[in-house]
Amino acid sequence: MVEKEEAVISEEEAAQYDRQIRLWGLEAQRRLRTSKVLLVGMRGLGAEVAKNLILAGVKGLTMMDHQQVSTEDSRAQFLIPSGSLERNRAEASLERAQNLNPMVDVKVDTENIEEKPEDYFTQFDAVCLTCCPRDVLVKVDQICHKQGIKFFTGDIFGYHGYMFADLGEHEFVEEKTKIAKANQEVEDGPEAKKAKLDSTETTMVKKKVQFCQLKAALEIDWTSEKAKSSLKKTPSDFFLMQVIMKFRTDKGREPQPNAYREDSELLLQIRNDLLDSLGVSPDLLPDDFASYCFSEMAPVCAVVGGVLGQEIVKALSQRDAPHNNFFFFDGIKSNGIVDCLGSK
Repeated sequence: MVEKEEAVISEEEAAQYDRQIRLWGLEAQRRLRTSKVLLVGMRGLGAEVAKNLILAGVKGLTMMDHQQVSTEDSRAQFLIPSGSLERNRAEASLERAQNLNPMVDVKVDTENIEEKPEDYFTQFDAVCLTCCPRDVLVKVDQICHKQGIKFFTGDIFGYHGYMFADLGEHEFVEEKTKIAKANQEVEDGPEAKKAKLDSTETTMVKKKVQFCQLKAALEIDWTSEKAKSSLKKTPSDFFLMQVIMKFRTDKGREPQPNAYREDSELLLQIRNDLLDSLGVSPDLLPDDFASYCFSEMAPVCAVVGGVLGQEIVKALSQRDAPHNNFFFFDGIKSNGIVDCLGSK
């Protein structure tokens, strides 16, 4: 993890971030102003995350993508101007991203994340991967976990999306309402036995939480009694996420609308084989699940990107309790769920 320099908030920055400083405090904003983030994958979700981090006021954001702009990107990638087909996605996003907040140093890296050496990541305080194969996600998380770098990943598949965080051993502060002692003059009655909340006074409480690595979260032994007992409460999108990851590994791409019939059949086959290998029933994902997981939908990108951006800001500022460790969004039900999977 990079060494932190002393943060100084200028008058111009204080005016720019006035509302945020009122919300989470000057110290949290100072931490953000010394933080550098690597964001991999500049599709629709990446654009949302980039926007949120730049507006929040991190010190620097590096947008990495080695792919070219495609017609599919026009569905949700609002940072790419029209007429950018076949340009590099990150380069095409740079001008609009930088214009969001000139105080943030926005850079572009057009190389493939898979070709980066381990020491490349040590210049960042947080790394966020989108649109990456499972083996890359696991590898980069292991590097970040060892180096004390905050790791995040997320993805969108049609009406569904998710985010995952591995913050290692994370310390943060949380604002709590002070509890006033019961009036000692009242000797009898229930009021004498109840602690009263004083809503006019708060205190900052330091806390610590431990996160597991992505590999452990993905490789749960569902045949164990503990896992079986929690299976009914586990969001089905956890298994949908793994099906999409397997599709991406096998095909080297996302499910494509122009290959809908072929890809739908393959998704169903992967569902049957994968869930069977995990020791769970394929019925956890209904047969029509494949109908709802093609392309990036802009509203789903906005929701998941908002949550993902928020969690990165919380982790870097060390303010408020983080989501530990998954967030799943089902756009059909308009339902978001936070769940902790893989922790001992």
